[in-house]
Amino acid sequence: MSSKLLKSGLIVSAMTLLSRVLGLVRDVVVANLMGAGAAADVFFFANKIPNFLRRLFAEGAFAQAFVPVLSEVHGKHDEQALKLFLARVAGTLGTLVMIVTIIGVLGSPVLAALFGTGWFLAYLDGAPDGAKFELASLMLKITFPYLFFITLTGLSGAILNTLNKFAVAAFTPVLLNVAIISAAIWISPQLQEPAIGLAWGVFIGGIAQFAFQMPFLLRTGLLVKPRWGWRDPQVTKVRKLMIPALFGVSVSQINLLLDTFIASFLVTGSISWLYYSDRLLEFPLGLFGIAIATVILPTLSRNHVSADSAQFKANMDWALRMVCLLGIPAAAGLMVLAEPMMMVLFERGAFDAQDSQNASYSLIAYGSGLVSFMLVKVLAPGFFSRQDTKTPVRYGIWAMTANMVFNIILAIPFGYVGLAIATAMSATLNAALLYQKLHRLGVYQASRRTLVFLAKVLFGTLLMVAVLLFASPDMPAWRQLPVAEQGLQLAMLIGLGALVLSVACVLQGIHPSALRAWSAKRRKG
Repeated sequence: MSSKLLKSGLIVSAMTLLSRVLGLVRDVVVANLMGAGAAADVFFFANKIPNFLRRLFAEGAFAQAFVPVLSEVHGKHDEQALKLFLARVAGTLGTLVMIVTIIGVLGSPVLAALFGTGWFLAYLDGAPDGAKFELASLMLKITFPYLFFITLTGLSGAILNTLNKFAVAAFTPVLLNVAIISAAIWISPQLQEPAIGLAWGVFIGGIAQFAFQMPFLLRTGLLVKPRWGWRDPQVTKVRKLMIPALFGVSVSQINLLLDTFIASFLVTGSISWLYYSDRLLEFPLGLFGIAIATVILPTLSRNHVSADSAQFKANMDWALRMVCLLGIPAAAGLMVLAEPMMMVLFERGAFDAQDSQNASYSLIAYGSGLVSFMLVKVLAPGFFSRQDTKTPVRYGIWAMTANMVFNIILAIPFGYVGLAIATAMSATLNAALLYQKLHRLGVYQASRRTLVFLAKVLFGTLLMVAVLLFASPDMPAWRQLPVAEQGLQLAMLIGLGALVLSVACVLQGIHPSALRAWSAKRRKG
């Protein structure tokens, strides 16, 4: 099973890598077009709200509630019952999200005032920042319908993932990046306000992603006509699991919205600096953490249905090892090379050296919580696969409350960087609570060998950091280099860090064949 999970994880990671690379290209294009000014703040704001709801309806709470029930229906019922279940889920979810989308479009000024309160107050006072509120209200009308299309895309992707067809859903986000890049090149230059062109790119990207998955779903024979099924027993089970999970699995996204709310009171550029640093954080998080979580949930759900607790624990152990093997070095690399990465990727056009430096500070703060973000992604499925959504919700509430307190304490002395530190701290608290509960329930506990494994990874990471600090030139000297040479230097440093880490891990006995053999030994034992 471990080799199958590894293969599935590599497929998802490869597709996610392509999506993240194009996502970085998209952000480079946007940074060149708008920098970290007022229009950029508004675009990221207008894009964040539907994306937050997307993570609830399409990827987060819905997937965590839907996949375990789908696995149960798929394993215990015939094809006709499965199709009826899917038709009723699609009809019910589609109708509800359509209503939410219409409300969001019509009520965009209310949303802009709610989450951008600082801009709204400036609008009421006739201050210059009031223009941000007006632009945000307009752009939300364009970006909000993205929610409807991406929710249906998430539904079809969850079905394909349950059938072990991971590549299609992992590739789909590429189309959103292509749409936004295309809009930035061909639509934005034709408009008086370029940010509106980017909003249209989001809208087009939602349609493109939905259309792309339909042929693949048709080939499985599970493309069904939606039907309303609010009271269907299986739909009711999904609904009951989803309602608490709406909060629990999306705590990090709610924290980011809280950051946006507070950042609307801070200096212009705060939202953009947080966005660009979060985008670099999302690269390893999506490539490793979300990829592993994507393949582990259907597998854990099947383990739970078949009452195979030994395999359940072995798969959880595998996920924890993989997340730490990839996440700990990635977090350290992001923190050590934060400013060079910002400089090489974004420092051109309207994005200047000061923007690079400011964004690097929040990237370092976010990076301190990267492993915690990843751990939440793989520990939460340990509950959701067992159809327990209440426990993650309870801990999610605690983590979000702690984040609010941290925000208040840290935002005053550290500004937007304090918001990033607070988000990282709340994620760490969330991960610790989830692990503690799994341990206390006897569902999962990291073995001694896993702890030794983590110690080896930490040692290799420390060696990597020491080499990177020694080999990195200082920033003034780096900025004097031509752009191509800057990129080459950064690539060489990343390659050097990866080489040092790999050699350290191999010398300590950590490599893919050892991971597979160790998992097999656990199963045999």
